[in-house]
Amino acid sequence: MNTLTRLLTRKSELNHTRITHAPLAPAAPGEAILKINRVALTTNNITYAAFGDAMQYWNFFPTGEEGWGHMPVWGFADVVQSTVEGVETGQRFYGYFPVASHLRMQPVRVTERGFYDGAAHRLSLTSAYNQYTRVTHDAAYRAGDENCQMLLRPLFITSFMLADFLQDNAFFGAKRLVISSASSKTAYGTAFCLEGEGTVERVALTSPGNKAFVEQLGCYQRTLGYDELQTLSADVPTLYVDFSGDEALRAKVHHHFGDSLVYDCYAGSAQNTNFIREQVLPGPEPKFYFAPVQIRKRNADWGHAEVNRKFNEAQLAFIRRVSDGPAAWMQVDEHAGFPAAQQLVSDLHAGRIDPRKGHVVVLD
Repeated sequence: MNTLTRLLTRKSELNHTRITHAPLAPAAPGEAILKINRVALTTNNITYAAFGDAMQYWNFFPTGEEGWGHMPVWGFADVVQSTVEGVETGQRFYGYFPVASHLRMQPVRVTERGFYDGAAHRLSLTSAYNQYTRVTHDAAYRAGDENCQMLLRPLFITSFMLADFLQDNAFFGAKRLVISSASSKTAYGTAFCLEGEGTVERVALTSPGNKAFVEQLGCYQRTLGYDELQTLSADVPTLYVDFSGDEALRAKVHHHFGDSLVYDCYAGSAQNTNFIREQVLPGPEPKFYFAPVQIRKRNADWGHAEVNRKFNEAQLAFIRRVSDGPAAWMQVDEHAGFPAAQQLVSDLHAGRIDPRKGHVVVLD
């Protein structure tokens, strides 16, 4: 345990990474050191990095090196040293980690459920990312589902709360949802959460190569290639949910639907990782969707326990749909070590990822 290995990302070139090694000092009073066992790498992590400065994602795990950041990921880690009561050696936690061998933490608000990292640099950051869940007290945890939980839970919270946000706002009067990058896990997770919603039609937009995959998911009522957008009638009140970030596609959507476009919801993208740039377009101004805002609203509306109950129930159903049986929507590939993580970051950034695959890196 004497060496800290890290995968650092160049902030200006997200596909450029390097592996570093440094001595790892023992845990000081008030600290715990967790050994990071396995993490998921998805397009969502590229989005975290792309918005790293603007939305403070780089601030969670400072590198101390100018121009280099620590890409945040979700995963599992075991306590290997602790001076904090209630956080004991050998306990396993799920949460937000860097791509690294270890993470030094300052556990606070320790309960049976877990703890928050109280490190000074994290106090002003979004609290949902500072919470670490003890697997023995996680109602949604199944040991055999660890890979799926890492891959899907961070995306599915976005999907679940996005679906809730749209329902909470009565779809802004829309009768049709048009969802771009419909093969992405966050997109089809949103469609999954809306399967019982009979007031709107769910229309998938995807690339020709992914069209067959999207059709077999069964959670969209229609699947179109990007070149088929014009076949949609332009007189139906339509809500655009944008997972592509493609400015040219956004312009086509706005010009095609015109006044029938009631809302443009930008949910993020890995391939186009800029904030929404101002464009002169007919119809509504695109709005960026940020899940923690809806989470805070529902915590106030329903209470934290009820939000967790609803989410856990939906998440387990989604994991079953995605991973079980011969018609499973996703196959998990495990990769070993930091060089494999480097290659995955490059492939994700370039969009060289089969939508049928989920990727997990075993770091130890």
